[in-house]
Amino acid sequence: MEKKIRGEMSGVQQRMKAMVQVVGSIQRELSEIKLAKHTIKKEVLALQQAVGPGIKQMRKQIVAAITEIDTTNKELVRKYRKEMALRKKYHNEIVELKGNIRVFARVRPTIKEDGSGAQAEHVVSYDDDDDGLLSVAHRGALRTFEMDRVFQPVSTQQNVFDEVKALIVSCVDGFNVCIFAYGQTGSGKTFTMEGNQANPGLNRRALQELFTVTADRGKDWDYSITVSVMEIYNESIRDLLSDSPTESKEVKQSRNAADGHYVPGLTWIRVQTVEDVHEVFALGKENRATAVTDMNEHSSRSHALLSIIAVGTNRTTGLKTIGRLNLVDLAGSERINKSGSEGQRLKEAQNINKSLSALGDVIHSLKSKSGHIPYRNSKLTYLLQDSLGGESKTLMMVQVSPVEKNSSETLCTLNFAQRVKSVELGQASRRTETSDTAARERLAEQGGGVSLSGRGSPASSKRTGLAAKKR
Repeated sequence: MEKKIRGEMSGVQQRMKAMVQVVGSIQRELSEIKLAKHTIKKEVLALQQAVGPGIKQMRKQIVAAITEIDTTNKELVRKYRKEMALRKKYHNEIVELKGNIRVFARVRPTIKEDGSGAQAEHVVSYDDDDDGLLSVAHRGALRTFEMDRVFQPVSTQQNVFDEVKALIVSCVDGFNVCIFAYGQTGSGKTFTMEGNQANPGLNRRALQELFTVTADRGKDWDYSITVSVMEIYNESIRDLLSDSPTESKEVKQSRNAADGHYVPGLTWIRVQTVEDVHEVFALGKENRATAVTDMNEHSSRSHALLSIIAVGTNRTTGLKTIGRLNLVDLAGSERINKSGSEGQRLKEAQNINKSLSALGDVIHSLKSKSGHIPYRNSKLTYLLQDSLGGESKTLMMVQVSPVEKNSSETLCTLNFAQRVKSVELGQASRRTETSDTAARERLAEQGGGVSLSGRGSPASSKRTGLAAKKR
């Protein structure tokens, strides 16, 4: 028994001895680990001390380099924009000399007729540095167009007017000026040209500016401003200020070719105040043909033309300037299957598309400098002949929709706009007279009509004031 216990004790002692050896080995390894940790810590600290200043210096260099690049980029952008402004200035001077038709594009905001979903997504984009470029995404491709000016959906009526104001005012100096809005149904043409009472368009703003300019020149000049309002409905010219606005009228060519075209018996009303203008526009709007289509709640079914004649007489020299401003709201081009037109509305749509097609033919002939320009193919082009082919300053305001639903029409409109932009009409000339004899002779010939080229005299007005209109 004792021997057995001794044997067990011996085994326990041997196991303890082995464990002591293991513990000792672990302690030695732990000491080595602690020593290695201490060494590594010292080395890391030394590395930080050695590399830290270099990292700080590198960080400073990187920040300085980025700052320099940013400054350089800003300077390049500034120079680029300066060059762009200079390029536009020279471009405008060339346009003035060659008489190119200026083309502005305005993209309307989204409206309820655009619907929702994929078809209502915006496909029109803009260049942040060039206000003359816009791009349209269509069927996986991006098409870029260059205009004389692009107005984004956020642009206001005042922004648009500020760009065309100088052109409008030039009619006071005796120039023939024409601005017409072109685009598909529902693209915002009538809003740009007419606007509303609270936010007027080019028509009202133009007359207000003419009142201001003529008043400023009142010390040396006497001015008379008269207006007429016409529409072309189903290829029939209507006088919207007459007692019989549905009566058809004709365009005539003056015996003197230089005097252009005129509409005999057209009603002209002299306006002197903003209130006069409101009354004239209210009457014209009341008589204009409009209707509801699937493309637009209130679709214009005719081409509307506001004509303004400004006659100035210098009190000292007797020199007379005769300027004409035509502001045209074209009816919208539309695809019959999309507009939902039927019956009479279908006939109207067909006549609208026919006249716009004739306008396209005229533009094509002008662009190719053809010997024959088919102005007589429609009443619209015949009425605008002096603005499209004469010594006129002409601007087309292209209206487009921003959404996928109308991307095909938007592309067609912008393609047409680029063709128009390349048309050269020749340098515009100022119309002056030293005597009213020639004007009286034209009056006798035209029987109360006034030349569409701005060479008639408002003294020929069938009615010379709103009071006459109200009788």
